[in-house]
Amino acid sequence: MDPDPDPESRSEGRGASTGTLLDTLRVAVVMLDTSGRVLLWSPLAQEVLGWAGEHIVGRRVGGLFGPPESPPGQPPRRGPDEIPRMPDPSPAEQILADLLRGGRWDGILSLRHRDGHTVQVETRASLLVDGDGRPFVLASMVETSRLRTLEHDLAALDSLFDSSPLGVAIFDRDLRYVRLNEALAAMNGMPVADHIGHTVLEVLDERSAADLTALQRDVLATGRPVIDLVTYAPHGRGHRSLSYHRLVDRAGRVLGISATVIDVTERVQAAAKVERARRRLALLNDVGTRIANVLDVRRCAEALAAAVVPTFSDYSGVILHAEVADGGELPTAPYGDNTPMRQLGTGAVRWGPEVERMILTGQAIGFTRKSIFGTVLSTGQPRMVSSEEELLATTFPGDPKVRAALALGVHSLLVLPLRARGVVLGLLVVSRAREREPFDHDDLALAMELANRAGAALDNARLYVREREGALMLQRSLLPQSVVEPPGVGVAFRYVPGSSGAEVGGDWFDVIPLAGGRVAFVVGDVMGHGLGAAATMGRLRTAVRTLAGLDMPPDELLRRVNELGDDLAQGQAEGWMATAVYAVYDPSTRRIAIAQAGHLPPVLVEPVTPPPPGGEGPGADPDECLARLVELPSGVPLGVGGVRFETTELAVADGAVLVLYTDGLVETRGQDIGEGLERLRQTLCRPLPSLEDSCDDVLAIMQPGREPDDVALLMARLGGLPAGSTASWTFPAEPSAVRLARRRVRDTLVEWGLAPLTDVTMLLVSELVTNSLRYAHGPIGVRMVRGSSLLVEVSDPLPDPPRERIATLEDEGGRGLQLVARASRRWGTRHGRFGKTVWFELALP
Repeated sequence: MDPDPDPESRSEGRGASTGTLLDTLRVAVVMLDTSGRVLLWSPLAQEVLGWAGEHIVGRRVGGLFGPPESPPGQPPRRGPDEIPRMPDPSPAEQILADLLRGGRWDGILSLRHRDGHTVQVETRASLLVDGDGRPFVLASMVETSRLRTLEHDLAALDSLFDSSPLGVAIFDRDLRYVRLNEALAAMNGMPVADHIGHTVLEVLDERSAADLTALQRDVLATGRPVIDLVTYAPHGRGHRSLSYHRLVDRAGRVLGISATVIDVTERVQAAAKVERARRRLALLNDVGTRIANVLDVRRCAEALAAAVVPTFSDYSGVILHAEVADGGELPTAPYGDNTPMRQLGTGAVRWGPEVERMILTGQAIGFTRKSIFGTVLSTGQPRMVSSEEELLATTFPGDPKVRAALALGVHSLLVLPLRARGVVLGLLVVSRAREREPFDHDDLALAMELANRAGAALDNARLYVREREGALMLQRSLLPQSVVEPPGVGVAFRYVPGSSGAEVGGDWFDVIPLAGGRVAFVVGDVMGHGLGAAATMGRLRTAVRTLAGLDMPPDELLRRVNELGDDLAQGQAEGWMATAVYAVYDPSTRRIAIAQAGHLPPVLVEPVTPPPPGGEGPGADPDECLARLVELPSGVPLGVGGVRFETTELAVADGAVLVLYTDGLVETRGQDIGEGLERLRQTLCRPLPSLEDSCDDVLAIMQPGREPDDVALLMARLGGLPAGSTASWTFPAEPSAVRLARRRVRDTLVEWGLAPLTDVTMLLVSELVTNSLRYAHGPIGVRMVRGSSLLVEVSDPLPDPPRERIATLEDEGGRGLQLVARASRRWGTRHGRFGKTVWFELALP
């Protein structure tokens, strides 16, 4: 509710106002003649003393001053409207006599209320004369209790104005000073008298007065108070807290506004110091959080430079010794003009050509030994640059980076040493430009704390880089540096180390050539990280490669590796576990045998079937994805045991691509691994121009968002041997088998242009077929493969492998395998589903 601020707008026909000061005081008016007879008795007199006008007008008032007629404790013996009579002389007569003599009387009277109790009133009486010259007495009475209350309130108000340390002021409806105390006058720097009757526009400076006037008008118009509004003091000298309230009398009329002003300069300064300390602690915490877990020198430098902009500075740069940047040893030689320094981290509030000229990541930093940079690097003491002359002396005369800084308006600079274990690693350089306030000594202390923490973090990152490089070197030395590519097979591979510090993983891959042009592919992952996992990985790879030379089926090889596991993983007290997939491909038959131990399924990408000539007939659907996950018995990881491994054989189309990988390729934080497998499958559905490009494509798409784990990826294009590169026969278990086998071998070698190998090949085939006839009872198979060497295989149904023994001069047999071992480049046996196979290889002429 907004009362009418204009008292003149009130209608005069409304009668007496209510709620005014007179209503509070209740001033009673009485008119008497010179004999003390009542001529006029106001309604307020009736309210104060209880006597109605019709009962007392025309009577003397002397009875109101006397003691009661009845003894104490008994009601007066009179009628209800009878005025008590008092013996002469009465107090009224004495007062009347004084009035006739002096013309005026004032004092406190004790009058009797109609109901018998006494009422104290403060009275002022005057002797007046009417128009006919007749004298009369006019008296006004106020109850002393109400008057004392008002006097106390006024005394409190005077005390507030006179003794309060707060500035207090009253403004009228025109916002002119009506009253103010000395405290406020002292704040404004003017005497109290110079304020009275003036507005703040006439007393204070223009900027402050305009804001305060708008604020006062709003409070006067709306009645909404303003409480503890902190603003600048006039002329910008400190701060003040302002509180405004609208003044309204008891009748609801707006009288003006009141103001309370407190000088809060010290409070604001203290709060500013607290806030500044809080921001500094927050900055220290933020910088510490950003760089604490960064285990790469370059990333740590970048995080440090970015953390101080724009909170602390406008531009920043982290400059390190070149060896520290590369994870080398701490610098030992004194810093000089030719010391290689590199800027690794930069930060700026805004970027542009001038900024890049001043600070550019990766650029070499030059300085002279006597420059500010050189002095800080040599002494390890920080420097605060606050003038153009000092800024020109930071590096070397004519440095374009310094000219760029001046062009950007840089006026304040801190050059801080980055130290670790008493050695200066480099510099943290922060600067402020244009209208931003320059650095002070408190800023220098904060910046040194930042630099000390950053130096320790950079040294930790340097050590991690060294350890990581050593661990990666060890891991890479255990992995194949190149792989063989047998005829009909193309191979591409990638190994990507994880990004979690120096913790290398146990991922590995290998491509192992087998007899007869066959090839084995293996991918595995030792659980855990660190040098222990890498060492176990190396032992497992060696074991797999060794057992692969025995030419055993994939499930048998995994079983043997699992049995050797406890010995291979020595030193890992918490146990060991590894997943692996092992595949053997035979280009001559285009069949692949695969077994896995708890590993992720391989992906087989089949070649697109071209449409038939003429464009008619069934062909490949261009929208069909030809990459599929190979369904295999998953088995259990190596190191668990208790479950048999199983081998699955598949026939593959010419040109199909087998993809083996570790889980780091498809695992993503917060995502089901099935989504990663499907994403990999969809990626491999794209055309594969080359295996190398396909490896890069897969890594580029699968890397974003993945866990920081190692990735091993192996892709093999599975083709067949050239036409006419194989020949095979089956002979009955009869004596003629030796003769027939020799003839077929001789004719084939002549056809292949390998006549120089005829004699030795026929001799060795004769020995092996003879052994099969002697011990086996079933068909005998002979197979020849021409590849990088000549492979000859002799198979029979007997599962037991032949045993090589040393024959004496008296023995009639036992020299066949000795002859094979000495005449061939290498030989061996392997088990099959229907027996065994003995093979040997001869080098091509």
